[in-house]
Amino acid sequence: MPSMEILMSKTLNPALLVILGGVLGFGAATAQMSALDPVRTAPHIYQNVLENERLRVLKVTERNGETAPLHAHPDRLIVHLSPCAWMQVLGDGSREMQSYKLGDVAWEPGITHGGETSKVVQECSRLEIELKRTRDLDDF
Repeated sequence: MPSMEILMSKTLNPALLVILGGVLGFGAATAQMSALDPVRTAPHIYQNVLENERLRVLKVTERNGETAPLHAHPDRLIVHLSPCAWMQVLGDGSREMQSYKLGDVAWEPGITHGGETSKVVQECSRLEIELKRTRDLDDF
């Protein structure tokens, strides 16, 4: 008959593997997101102005001719602090003018992008408000 120690190790191994895999997976995803954080990759454009356990607020200032390296954004709320206009190239290759007025608010889904030179008509300032997942928010 197998000893209790052997039985426990056989029983715990799958559970430990699942837990370890979850921790490593979360750690890798967090490290990847951290490596692609726009504040780290493009501090000349993105400035962290407020952060706590519930949200992070970035002040973004785009100037014509600036290039942001590859970076990632979670879902976020955008509040325009100045008029902004630029040409955006769509997936089919067509172009579309994007334009916002002072005070315009928009919701943007998460995206990973970068390497493109900004072609804004004038300096463009906005706040990007990122919500963080917390246990309290999950209860709603």
